[in-house]
Amino acid sequence: MDSFQIIEYISNSEKKTPLKVYLKGDLNFLEKEENYYGDEKNGILFIEEKNFQKIYQENKEKIKKFKIEYDRKNSAIPLADYSKYNARIEPGVNIREMVEIGNNCVIMMGAVINIGAKIEEKTMIDMNVVIGGRAQIGKNCHIGAGAVIAGVIEPPSAQPVIIEDNVLVGANAVILEGVKIGKNSVIAAGSIVTKNVEENTVVAGVPAKKIKKIDIETKNKTQIMEELRNL
Repeated sequence: MDSFQIIEYISNSEKKTPLKVYLKGDLNFLEKEENYYGDEKNGILFIEEKNFQKIYQENKEKIKKFKIEYDRKNSAIPLADYSKYNARIEPGVNIREMVEIGNNCVIMMGAVINIGAKIEEKTMIDMNVVIGGRAQIGKNCHIGAGAVIAGVIEPPSAQPVIIEDNVLVGANAVILEGVKIGKNSVIAAGSIVTKNVEENTVVAGVPAKKIKKIDIETKNKTQIMEELRNL
């Protein structure tokens, strides 16, 4: 998807505020609600906000007590259906709709992956990584904890980040929009990458600069472990 398609999708989507409502009272009137779980006295209702307001106004004398939990407000993009992915996805991950994740990827706790991103097979996204909209990450990569891969939904003319195969991005590194990282490269922890990186290159610093070409020592220190990607 390009930025204009994503912007159109968000603009035209029905904005939703789903609620989780805990209720006590004379609740027989909720038996017809498909997403009510409970009995005639106590239960939990999953419902859109505007629909609950209508139910409440019609039945407030029967509801003795209720508590509402929100996890979003006027949300334009639902979370992805994780069942479609052949990957390891740990608790606390947020993946938006229209994200592609390849076979045997690993997505660790706290990672956020925005609409239009693509992650190819056997790549690990470590804890608390942010993958912005439309970012493209290749095969057998490791994106270190706390790293930020910039997204480019707006301005729509901006180009997405492209990370090619077998790249290691160190913890807390930042890769800005439009940057391309060549195959087999290493981005040192804490670096801010503002320019393209050639294949087989180590970069470090703020802004990141070339340190050296990949050598045997670097390969040994940045080895990708197949065992962690087994399902």
